[in-house]
Amino acid sequence: MKKWNMSALACVVGLTALLTGCGSDKAATGGNAAAGSGQQSGTEQAQPVQIDFWYALGGKNGELIESMVKEFNDTHKDIVVKPAYQGDYYQNHAKVLAAISAGNQPDVTMVEVGSIGAFAEAKALEDLQPYAADTIDRYIPGLLGNSYWKDKLYAIPFNRSTPLLYLNRDMLKAAGLDPNGPKSWEELHEYAQKLTKSEGGKTSVYGFSTPIDIWFYEALVIESGGSILSEDGKQLAINSEAGKAPLEFWTNMIKEGVMKAPPGEKYNAWDVAKQDFVNQKVGMIFTSTGDLKGLSESAKFDVGAAFMPANKEYGAPTGGANLVILAKSPDAEKKAAWEFVKWMTDTPQSIKWSTQTGYMPVTKEAVESEEMKKYYETAPNFEVAVKQLEYAKARPMVPAYKEVQEIIMTELQRAVLNQATADEALQNAVDKSNKLLK
Repeated sequence: MKKWNMSALACVVGLTALLTGCGSDKAATGGNAAAGSGQQSGTEQAQPVQIDFWYALGGKNGELIESMVKEFNDTHKDIVVKPAYQGDYYQNHAKVLAAISAGNQPDVTMVEVGSIGAFAEAKALEDLQPYAADTIDRYIPGLLGNSYWKDKLYAIPFNRSTPLLYLNRDMLKAAGLDPNGPKSWEELHEYAQKLTKSEGGKTSVYGFSTPIDIWFYEALVIESGGSILSEDGKQLAINSEAGKAPLEFWTNMIKEGVMKAPPGEKYNAWDVAKQDFVNQKVGMIFTSTGDLKGLSESAKFDVGAAFMPANKEYGAPTGGANLVILAKSPDAEKKAAWEFVKWMTDTPQSIKWSTQTGYMPVTKEAVESEEMKKYYETAPNFEVAVKQLEYAKARPMVPAYKEVQEIIMTELQRAVLNQATADEALQNAVDKSNKLLK
């Protein structure tokens, strides 16, 4: 959900041109070390197909991915998956783009959901419909919005999330507030006021904190009854009452001293907000459902999770990443890659992944399973994001959106830092973005 660096953005903008005429060393040689895999010559034993999998989650979530890959390899003797951590979403994307250019791209990788359109438009992704025709109905429909581009299936949901409001329930109770959290923007403001504390003329505890990030801005625009793009995707639609409302909401609370905009860019700001929350320097934060397990284990207080508070309505963008197969991989690797993608997103693995991370299960069977139901009874926070899907929408996917969201975030931050008024910032974002969108 975070910002790309400019080199990655430049790669996305020029990806179509970059791919034109780009050959693949894998294609030329018949694959990785398993060239000619699946074929036997005389008495020679067939070698397993080797595929490269690049992923973008570190820490305990990354360790879980490694263990799941090992389980796949142990149970699929004809396929060997080589996992490699490539940094966060944006670092991984930049490396994938560079690898495509060099002809040594992975066979499978994570792609943040808002980037599917850019990669698909550049013909970097394999059309998965021929592979998934008999299995696509197993996935939760609300998580498939960012899987299609121009009516073709290019991605399968894996580590999927929505933003949530996280609560220090102990702090809320001590302040005489409902430990289930605020239900509206107005209540969020009131809670933030009551939770904020000062010592020696300085704020020691902020009631609320959130990075000034596109994902959370998208949520608040949806909650205000608006949308980021026009229906045809060719114009930015945020210079409106709905687009202005989140910016005014944030800046007013910051000026009042009850909200902290954490310093730092990209994931750094998110990390600051989460650390402040764990250290009880803030009472409430916005962050991903994928942080549920980590925050619950790190905090020494009762952690709560709630819907994103409503303005005119409830709403949230879906997020996280999908699994994709690269189009330039040889056929044998593509087939093996599909077996891996299908296994990683199947119900048993989806249940395991969800209960050990906080990311949402991606199959209908997983959500309806007795195992998940029992887990939700003991850990109800983990069901909040699934219930919030009723109000969720897919992220914008037009190819230019990765650069457009950078423009939006820059202008939001200018307004928050009093370098521009809300009207000036939004108009500037529209003027710059519409050139790209057209």
